[in-house]
Amino acid sequence: MSIDENEIDKRDAERDIGNELLQAIRDIKSGKTGQVSTFVISPIAEARHKVGLSQREFAKLLGVSLRTLQEWEQGRRQPSGAAKSLIMIAIRHPEILKEVLAA
Repeated sequence: MSIDENEIDKRDAERDIGNELLQAIRDIKSGKTGQVSTFVISPIAEARHKVGLSQREFAKLLGVSLRTLQEWEQGRRQPSGAAKSLIMIAIRHPEILKEVLAA
């Protein structure tokens, strides 16, 4: 079954997108979404947030490029070696890396 463009145009002309968006926001705020929303944060992003650094700052701390860090956070690549160890320290003891940065 295919929907032709005229049907789509007719349907869209009858919608009030502004009100639909406002209602969706109200539903989310009140918890009436009918759906369970979950966000999965990568361990690398979690580590970076615990230390309180931007991607650029965290990449510099780890000695890698910003692009490499982004690839790790998005799960397309995995860190190894010293970077992996520093990430584990950031997750378990972020205060240590904060102390190093302050020095």
